[in-house]
Amino acid sequence: MNTQAACSIEGRIGFLGAGSIVEAMLSGILKKGLLSSDRIYVTNRSNSERLEHLAGTYGVNTTHDKFEVIASSDILILAMKPKDSGEALKELRGAVHEGQLVISVIAGVSTTLIGEWLGVNCPIIRTMPNTSSAVGLSATGIAANHSVTEEQLQLATHLFEAIGTVYSVAEEELDIVTGLSGSGPAYVYYLVEAMMGAGATAGLDREMARQLTLQTVLGAAHMLMDTREDPAILRKKVTSPGGTTQAGMEVLETYRFQEAVTSAILRASERSREMGAEYR
Repeated sequence: MNTQAACSIEGRIGFLGAGSIVEAMLSGILKKGLLSSDRIYVTNRSNSERLEHLAGTYGVNTTHDKFEVIASSDILILAMKPKDSGEALKELRGAVHEGQLVISVIAGVSTTLIGEWLGVNCPIIRTMPNTSSAVGLSATGIAANHSVTEEQLQLATHLFEAIGTVYSVAEEELDIVTGLSGSGPAYVYYLVEAMMGAGATAGLDREMARQLTLQTVLGAAHMLMDTREDPAILRKKVTSPGGTTQAGMEVLETYRFQEAVTSAILRASERSREMGAEYR
């Protein structure tokens, strides 16, 4: 699903964690008018400077008392670091009740495990946004456990549409979503880094190499989206026999470029599954 958010959200939201994804969500939620700042609560373990920044920038309620946030919120968004999630959620046993909707942005941790840690049978939605949420262009995968109603799933969808586009998937597919779109921006940045470096090495001013590379990547993305053509077809249209692009493509094939990208995505997906097992 990828409809645009167009309605306000009732109730109060509490964020357990105050990192970059939380800030992106705060910005998107408030810009789109989904919720007023006085109905948003944010906590983290100990970083007072971070909470002061969010309170000053967005006007939200902040505290280090996570139990206060839980008691004040109808919707809880779990946004702590994966390695801290088990300990943090086990501390909350008995605080979260069945009427609360829990939404997780923790990589690799299943809804079943979250429910076990919290010790409550409540509706839990697991999501995987990416860092492009900072500019409102995240590709977010979303999956729900059996206790989530259609209304609650739609509510969560509206929340994450505030930072980009949302795709509903089965929970077992979220690991590959993590490897593909969750980690995907890093692969693109790696490609851009190489293209810029090549331009500079060949004699271009580095800023000119940057501008040419970014516009090329942006234009290619728009071509894919606007024409809806298969990328292989668009690639072949650019690649004239015996021409410059073919010469470059032959080098990429020598280095098994597609195989490397595929392996990277599958390894990242596998790591997501490993993390879930480790945290148990």
